[in-house]
Amino acid sequence: MPKDYGVLTIGDAMITMNPKTTGPLRYVDQFERKVGGAEMNFAIGCARLGLKSRWISRLGKDEFGKVIYNFARGEGIDVSAVEFVEGIPTSLNFKEIHANGAGKTYYYRNPSPIVELRANDISEEMFEGIDVVHLTGVYLAIGEANLLVAQKIIEIAKRKGILISFDPNIRLKLWSIEKARKAYETVLPEVDILLTGLDEIQLISGKQTIEELVEYVKKFGIRDLVIKDGEKGSKLFRNGNWTESPGFSVTPIDTVGAGDGFDAGYIYGILNDLTEADLLKFANGVGALVTTVTGDNEGLPYLEEVKDFVSNKRVVER
Repeated sequence: MPKDYGVLTIGDAMITMNPKTTGPLRYVDQFERKVGGAEMNFAIGCARLGLKSRWISRLGKDEFGKVIYNFARGEGIDVSAVEFVEGIPTSLNFKEIHANGAGKTYYYRNPSPIVELRANDISEEMFEGIDVVHLTGVYLAIGEANLLVAQKIIEIAKRKGILISFDPNIRLKLWSIEKARKAYETVLPEVDILLTGLDEIQLISGKQTIEELVEYVKKFGIRDLVIKDGEKGSKLFRNGNWTESPGFSVTPIDTVGAGDGFDAGYIYGILNDLTEADLLKFANGVGALVTTVTGDNEGLPYLEEVKDFVSNKRVVER
């Protein structure tokens, strides 16, 4: 019987207002209420792939907070470490989507309820049954004290032999690159799996060539350097060798959440001992499927859907 693998993540979740029409936000007057957030998307992606998914967070004690909480539970996410706080409303964002599927996001999350979560709120019990801890730069950007919380999580995970994955997920609307770089370089020495876009790692490191990027990452002792490059595919540097996998050809409708889906797919592959090539192919497939549906996480696929898609068993019809 296969092992029941578990993942743990921490981060803000938001009510996402999706535009009903494409183009500049100032011309949009109708929106659909959705649920989003990088870590929430990751947690949903893992749950749909059959992993036990636990999410640590704080929500405003308001109607939107209840929407997010119930939504997460409905996706099978363990919300035992999620609490409601008074005095800070649940975070919001408004999306702007262009005709080609690209877009912008406008945040209303300062402060976010998650700044009420402190390092002493992190308990050993939260790590029971967990095989991978996934952190992102979004969480670090929301509040300065969040780095201390992340360090507490890392300390417990390392002591328990739990793998740590990290997606920089840079949000320069939330902090400067200088602050981001300082926080990232505090975390990176403890990271086993770095999941990053090419432009992100270039921005963080100040390096441009692949050779320079490898040298930059090597100094932190990171096992897997994974570079996500959208429709072009992805590549993995492990044990001194590169493995590359091309992207899948789909018609993108909404690219938001594709990177989070890729992360979930990669972690699934790691836990299920996929080869380097199959690992990237599977993660690319998850990311591609996400872009075929409007919404931050509506397109996150279930396990059989990914398996069928990457093996060309059927055409995507959604």
